[in-house]
Parts: sequence; structure tokens; C-alpha cells
Amino acid sequence: MRRTVLFLAILWLATAPNVLAGPEKKGTATVSGVVLGPDDKPVPHAAVTYQSSGGNAPHAVHADAYGRFTITKLRADNYDMRASGKGVFSEWQKNITVRSGRTKNVTLRLIYAKEVPKDYVKTKPNPQ
Repeated sequence: MRRTVLFLAILWLATAPNVLAGPEKKGTATVSGVVLGPDDKPVPHAAVTYQSSGGNAPHAVHADAYGRFTITKLRADNYDMRASGKGVFSEWQKNITVRSGRTKNVTLRLIYAKEVPKDYVKTKPNPQ
């Protein structure tokens, strides 16, 4: 009986998903890019959301004061990315292929908002 229980425990550990493993191994790929607003100017401190194309492990980073962002230590995979800033969002860019040891450059353009914030509305000069 004891041998049977031991055998079943070993069999289960060998075939079960590796739930006892440590954190996911980090990769060597990098994604860098810029977030542009509807006015084609960089968006300072925009939020960039990314996840594997399978929907796993969502994360977010922030762009710098010039709208630039860098995501390092990614595993080789396909990723989906989206940016937001000043109340405006970009579309999801899907299936961005990232390869080990390489850098992928991406430009995210903000285009969607319920109401376009004043920062992006160009005012016309008053004719006098």
C-alpha cells in the first residue's frame, strides 16, 4: 500500500503542471518605443500596458517625460500592447513578435477618447 501511494505521488508530480516552480524565468528581449498623442507629439508619462498574446501576465510601465518607454527582460513571445495618457487611449497592437536578445521598436498612437481633452483640441484664433 505504501509503495502504491509513493508511486502515485511521484507520478502526479511528474505529470502535473509545475506549480511548485519558482517565478517565471526572465528573457533577454526588449521592446522600446514612443507614445504619440492625436497631435503627433510625444505624450509624457503615458501608461503602456502589455501582455503575452495569450493574455498571460499583464504588466504596465510608464513612458518618460519625452513619451519614450523601454520594457526589458521579456521572454521571446508575441505581445499585445496599448497606451493611454491624458484621457486618450491607443488601439491594441496585437501579436508584436519579440525575439530573444533583440530589441523591437514600437510606436503607439493615442486616438480614442469619450471626449477629446483640451490638451489636444486646437483652438482657432479669433478673427478680428
